[in-house]
Amino acid sequence: MLDNLTQRLAKVVKTMRGEARLTESNTAEMLREVRLALLEADVALPAVREFIAKVKEKALGEDVIGSLTPGQALVGVVQRELASLMGADLGPEASQLNFATQPPAIILMAGLQGAGKTTTVGKLAKYLKEEKKKKVLTVSADVYRPAAIGQLQTVTSQVGADFFPSSHNDKPVDIALAALDYAKKHYHDVLIVDTAGRLGIDEAMMQEIAALHAALKPIETLFVVDAMLGQDAINTAKAFNDALPLTGVVLTKLDGDSRGGAALSVRHVTGKPVKFAGVAEKLDGLEAFDPQRMANRILGMGDILALVEEARKGVDIEAAKDLADKIKGGGKFDLNDFKAQISQMKKMGGLSGLLDKLPAQLQQAAGNADMNQAEKQVRRMEGIINSMTPQERAKPELIKASRKRRIAAGAGVQVQEVNRMLSQFEQMQSMMKKLKGGGMMKMMRSMKGMLPGGMR
Repeated sequence: MLDNLTQRLAKVVKTMRGEARLTESNTAEMLREVRLALLEADVALPAVREFIAKVKEKALGEDVIGSLTPGQALVGVVQRELASLMGADLGPEASQLNFATQPPAIILMAGLQGAGKTTTVGKLAKYLKEEKKKKVLTVSADVYRPAAIGQLQTVTSQVGADFFPSSHNDKPVDIALAALDYAKKHYHDVLIVDTAGRLGIDEAMMQEIAALHAALKPIETLFVVDAMLGQDAINTAKAFNDALPLTGVVLTKLDGDSRGGAALSVRHVTGKPVKFAGVAEKLDGLEAFDPQRMANRILGMGDILALVEEARKGVDIEAAKDLADKIKGGGKFDLNDFKAQISQMKKMGGLSGLLDKLPAQLQQAAGNADMNQAEKQVRRMEGIINSMTPQERAKPELIKASRKRRIAAGAGVQVQEVNRMLSQFEQMQSMMKKLKGGGMMKMMRSMKGMLPGGMR
């Protein structure tokens, strides 16, 4: 997400040192870099001009306090204005969905074909079901794309929500009203209506979706836009905003674009908050959008809160407590425990998912490592453990040469890979022993010795 801006700002921060106040001269170069980075990221020119003017106005004359350098002070101003540009000035409630209506709350999804609208309906249904404890019904009013209705039925089934069937022979408004009637009779909290996309903006499409809006009177009308569209996203957003009373925006494919200018432009053009961001292809890859946290990520400050949330969702608290009790009680950390730790990490998005949320300095420290290779190695380790007998997992000391050969053959790897995995397991086992005697500081010191040079 806006990697280029992150790198440019980091470079300029290093060059601005030792001045007590931000002035026009010492900020000019950095503002130029910011402007270029935003334009290269496909941010709309009017949004760039307004953003630079606001940063300049807020920065000039600001004192550089404490241990901050002028560059760091200016990054603080840029961070606040980035968050404001993406909707922080609208207040925290603006990015929340509104359910203050007689159930079912109707959410109308609009956007171009290929923006990921149908998958986003499935992701949103999963989010509302799991995070907000809502009973959700989905329906497809897309009678033009042959696979649309079947696709929505599939993703709805995968996330465990309810689906209202429709047919290509029905009219979109009739489908939506029948689904609404069904939702009322079956006490659904939310009805999500997937509408037809087109390959371009055309009058017939806009009239149809306007008619749907008039018939349903949805409490939320969300514009789904592909973050990789760049300037086209801006034109599309404007056309939809003119035709519909939008209440918010969902950005999809935010993980697939290092430029990501749409995140900064769409809110500027529509005046509506970004409510959700699609950050992965999986059906749990939808995040509630937080302007402050997104600004931190763009500026290389990481998103530690998101990391904590991933941990909360991914970590089995009971299993972690059982392991802690086992170690404290003198039990040995075995290969079953090691495999459980690997599974927990995978639930938190794997190595690359965790790395993406760390601050830039830590990312750079780990940057020499090939994340794809590291992920493969983790999968290989899991395969090796799966090739062991229950007895071998519980008592790793039994694994001698002949057993190693059998395990390697079962996992489809060389014996050296089995040795490497056992070596890594022994390192972890050694750390866990230090926990038993309350030696947390000793363990932290030994972990520090294993980190790459830049992170020590």
